[in-house]
Amino acid sequence: MSQTDTMADPLDIMGRLLTPGGKQNPYPLYEEMRAHGSLVDIGGAHLFATGYTECARALREPDLLSTDGAVQDGKMPGWREHASWRWLTKNMLFSNEPDHERLRRFFGSAFSARSVANWRPMVDRLADDAVQHVAELGADGRPVDLVPEFSFRFATAVIGELLGIPEKDQAGMRGIIGDITTALDPIGDLAELEPGDAAMEQLAEYFYDLVAQRRAAPGPDLTSAFVRARDTGGELTEEDLVANLMLLLVAAAEAPQDLLSNMVRLALEHPEHADRLREDPRSVAGFVDETLRFEPAVQALNRVAARDMWYFGVRVAEGTPVTLIIGAGNRDPRRFTDPGVFDPARPDNQPLTFSAGAHYCLGAALARMSAETVVPQLLRRFPELTLAEQPTFRDQLVQRGHDRLPVTTA
Repeated sequence: MSQTDTMADPLDIMGRLLTPGGKQNPYPLYEEMRAHGSLVDIGGAHLFATGYTECARALREPDLLSTDGAVQDGKMPGWREHASWRWLTKNMLFSNEPDHERLRRFFGSAFSARSVANWRPMVDRLADDAVQHVAELGADGRPVDLVPEFSFRFATAVIGELLGIPEKDQAGMRGIIGDITTALDPIGDLAELEPGDAAMEQLAEYFYDLVAQRRAAPGPDLTSAFVRARDTGGELTEEDLVANLMLLLVAAAEAPQDLLSNMVRLALEHPEHADRLREDPRSVAGFVDETLRFEPAVQALNRVAARDMWYFGVRVAEGTPVTLIIGAGNRDPRRFTDPGVFDPARPDNQPLTFSAGAHYCLGAALARMSAETVVPQLLRRFPELTLAEQPTFRDQLVQRGHDRLPVTTA
């Protein structure tokens, strides 16, 4: 019997990845998929990329399209009845040219290197607040769940202040954002989109109101600047503006929340690295990179072939879905030595987690600066920080992150 005969079927592997157990720890299943190759062709109907090189090139390949409205028409009949995907396909992440370039140009200048550098005092102040909040909650040895009380609170405070979202509104965004991201997971029934639909409608209503407020009484926030630019230039519709404001909030709250939680958990699981973060500020950038590689918040991205093409020797027909398993690509042994080992000193570490090419994450520099600031500060403030119980992950595959991360501070 050959090795191929003993390997699990790729469709069976994907089925197990979508179970609660698979979502809690998908990495062994990625290795089962990788055993079929760096590109896994499911009878010409679907292509899965598990290799670093294959994922990296796909992120830059203009003939592999993001899931915009036209693509969804071919993939998910009936999607237009669901608010989650109606709004998703209006933002830059789920757009192709020429819409993507138009939206990216409009919003991108606000996240320039100079802008991010100017935000450092704000990030420092909010990091102080976040760590002090943990100190108050953890007094007398009480456990603190760092997901809502530190990671989400800090990430949302940063993007909330930038967008002019009042502090009193920020905590209530967690459930809304969580429901929206469930729409990104593979589904078997469109009814599974209902929580995301309701959440998206609620968030859209919130941003329509915020836009109206800033139009009437502009402030120093980005929302006011975007409203002014939209009204002056006429480059965007009101829907374009609201859809992409929602994207900025969701993307800058959810993925950075997961990065922060992952950094803290990995530091606590590797005390020698936690000590290095406390003592040597130069070590933090490598720790962030390795966290992004080892435990990426975004585990998979979807593309669709715009034309008949050959991709690394595999024939791909127009319209074929191509799933880039970023979590597998980041652990490709052809690219990384000992990929299953967490090593913040890893040389030439270039994870795929922030994407690449035209869709490279707009907020990557801000997310890095925020993580490099607040996590070492938390570890220095609480040298005895320990896990109070085993952390758990959300019941999601594509947007992977902790559901709970309980700790004690002393």
